[in-house]
Amino acid sequence: MSPETTAPHRLLGTLLDEQARPGGPFCPAALRELDQAEAFPARACRVLDEFGLADHYVPAAHGGKLTDFGELIRLVRGVARHDLTVAVAHAKTFLGAVSVWVAGDREQADRLARQVREGHVVSWALTERGHGADLLAGEVTAERTREGWTLNGEKWLINNATRAHQICLLARTGEAGDARGFSLFLVDKDRLPPGGSAHLPKIPTHGIRGADISGIGFTDAAVPASARVGADGAGLEIVLKALQLTRTVCAGLSLGACDHALRLTTAFVRERRLYGKLLVELPRVRRILADAVADLLLMESVSTLAGRAVHALTAEMAVVSAVTKAFVPSTGDAMIAELGEILGVRAFFTDAHAEGAFAKLERDHRITAIFDGSTAVNRHALIKQFPLLARASARGGHAVKGLAAAAALDVPVDPLDPGQLVLAGHGGCSVLGGLPDAVERIRSLVRAGTAPAGFERLAGALLDSAAALQEELAAHRPTAGAGAAADFDLARRYELCFAGACAVHLWVHNESAVGDGSPVWADARWVRACLNRVLRALGEPVDREPDVADALVEELVRTEGRGMTLLSGI
Repeated sequence: MSPETTAPHRLLGTLLDEQARPGGPFCPAALRELDQAEAFPARACRVLDEFGLADHYVPAAHGGKLTDFGELIRLVRGVARHDLTVAVAHAKTFLGAVSVWVAGDREQADRLARQVREGHVVSWALTERGHGADLLAGEVTAERTREGWTLNGEKWLINNATRAHQICLLARTGEAGDARGFSLFLVDKDRLPPGGSAHLPKIPTHGIRGADISGIGFTDAAVPASARVGADGAGLEIVLKALQLTRTVCAGLSLGACDHALRLTTAFVRERRLYGKLLVELPRVRRILADAVADLLLMESVSTLAGRAVHALTAEMAVVSAVTKAFVPSTGDAMIAELGEILGVRAFFTDAHAEGAFAKLERDHRITAIFDGSTAVNRHALIKQFPLLARASARGGHAVKGLAAAAALDVPVDPLDPGQLVLAGHGGCSVLGGLPDAVERIRSLVRAGTAPAGFERLAGALLDSAAALQEELAAHRPTAGAGAAADFDLARRYELCFAGACAVHLWVHNESAVGDGSPVWADARWVRACLNRVLRALGEPVDREPDVADALVEELVRTEGRGMTLLSGI
């Protein structure tokens, strides 16, 4: 993208700020009323339709504008920054369509692309009542007929199941119900025979109350042979590959919600007085704010590198996406809870403070750690890859060019080749594999006097922690079933080392090109804050850096909570 071209996420941000004025569909009061009525945000979704957001759900190869998953994350973040319910409701079409981008034939993908760009809503129906994330237990069946297939059974707890024009669903096509016993089908609801389907009632939910969380049942519903997506029996494989993309994009939902929480909290501490001082002047409040900023920048580091890794480290996305989906929403949940302590009782108000926006976003955000694989599901996916990661680490080496392409923000990414997606990380994890080189680069900059000495100590401590982690992986022995508690602890520490490494790589590759002149980038402030946060979470004995924390809090206050991003130059 040339410097004179305004990025789509910035255009969308300007539009949504305008639409958030009193009386607009993104006005906090209007969104509160919809939430209380459990009503779908149709007006807000129309704004996104008119902007052409759906074009960014469609790859450029099929006539859309999706060329960079990092930009798609930023677009989703921009919507979630105003309202998570709207973001979840609208972005579901990308989730519903992505399996076709991964495995559909050209005619099928081009046809769906046209429909999505025309405003068709597409749902993704994986879960069933009583089975949850256990996709191999699915009972919806597709039986082959002379003309195509016949569907029977119910899909339940599905976003946009009722409102969708098309539904991409996973159905059992083999009696054994093993990994090759399921296929994917893209079902056009308008073309189903009379009586072939029935919508299940909307399910009342704690958060995202206005979203269409419902279901659909099929009774001898005939669909043509052309409805199948990919090969017969390849449904589960396609879903697992598609999830590598959707789990990465879901990070934008958490980033937007945390932006919103930080903005609301900053406005409060700039005005509220306690003990004769503004809240923002109190040490305890400043510490919470500093930690929140560090958490947000860590989440952004992981999300940014993961979005670009879709293109540059495609064969490693089985690891990258699982770590991203486990780390970002769970960190966001903790961050929002900490900020809620500052707001006190106002964090629970449904209308008396800021139109109840904080209470709403806190409720809404809880779902991000659950759908498209919960935190536990994603950590288990990572645990299953521990032996592969250990062997790759022992071999040494990493994808040097791919890592550089993922980390250098001023370099356009190549188009995604879905054929490069694989189910397991046989090639290891270049983000951690490339950490020694990145830390050596930091050391050379410190020796040259162009990076602060404290940065070298923090980066070296992260490298030591990552090396210790790799030793534990080498000694790890798989356990049967869902895994031992110690396995999940190891997975959590892997996420932390990965997050710290993302921050290091982004700083090393962008400190001159992107960071010039930004207060957040000055003196490596943001990455030092991130590493300090990671190392403390790992239990390492590191001291806080008050000068760094104070500088970030001052920037937070100066920008009214709107400028805490690494991507101001993107």
